[in-house]
Amino acid sequence: MSAEPAFKPRLAAIPDPGEPKIVAEGINKTFINRENGEEVVAIENLDLTIRDQEFVAIIGPSGCGKSTFLYMLAGFEDISAGTLSMDGHPVTGPGPDRGIVFQEFILFPWRTVLRNITLGLEMQKVPRAEAEAAARKWIGLTGLTGFEDAYPATLSGGMKQRVAIARALAYNPEVVLLDEPFGALDVQTKFYMIRDLQTLWQEAHKTIVMVTHSVSEAVIMADRVVVFSARPARIIYDERIDIARPRDALDPKVIDRQREVTEVLSAEVDKQMRREAGRNPLGN
Repeated sequence: MSAEPAFKPRLAAIPDPGEPKIVAEGINKTFINRENGEEVVAIENLDLTIRDQEFVAIIGPSGCGKSTFLYMLAGFEDISAGTLSMDGHPVTGPGPDRGIVFQEFILFPWRTVLRNITLGLEMQKVPRAEAEAAARKWIGLTGLTGFEDAYPATLSGGMKQRVAIARALAYNPEVVLLDEPFGALDVQTKFYMIRDLQTLWQEAHKTIVMVTHSVSEAVIMADRVVVFSARPARIIYDERIDIARPRDALDPKVIDRQREVTEVLSAEVDKQMRREAGRNPLGN
């Protein structure tokens, strides 16, 4: 496995919230259960405002609708009711103003690191020299210098995800959506990725929305943590994390905020489990 490239984060203060970038009002999302034809309410009457250049982490019980909400922001899923807008314009489908990074490493094996990162720019017909310059900027910022001509098969999991992140940033979207970006990484690689990329987001000057199951990821990386309830999702916690970066997992302030978020999340998971146990008692 290839060694992880070194990257030194700089101490950075938490930016003041900007103007509203994404506004969700009264969002509902329903599905039809294919097995029994019943309607399933995934999200109900959800209101959320995300400001320009703010990093918001969304966490919640499994199956609560947080990834569904992210896919709505991406334009992959339609809303059932309510309004969802970006810069005052309705979100009606995917667009180049939003980039997304998935849990799995979606790279093209026949393209080098450099060519994977320039892909979005090539699709936008950006001149080759300009596309390569933009890609090299993000190669440097994500700690991939020296691996420009490497192919995905030769990279570690962490490096592959760095390529995916650099590609999402290189074509300059206004909003970056992260769907469990570290979920497929081993514990050690995840630790180094989180440590190294904390201040990258401020270098990017983007609005970032991350869905995660990890309280530590949310508190260490985000400006603000939002907790969704069990399905149907609604917001039960929404707080800013006013701790300067880079954040240390052993910092008492970080530990206190992790404990606070964990208590909220654990109470909601317990409630969900009791509800499910009531619907499916033993012996039925």
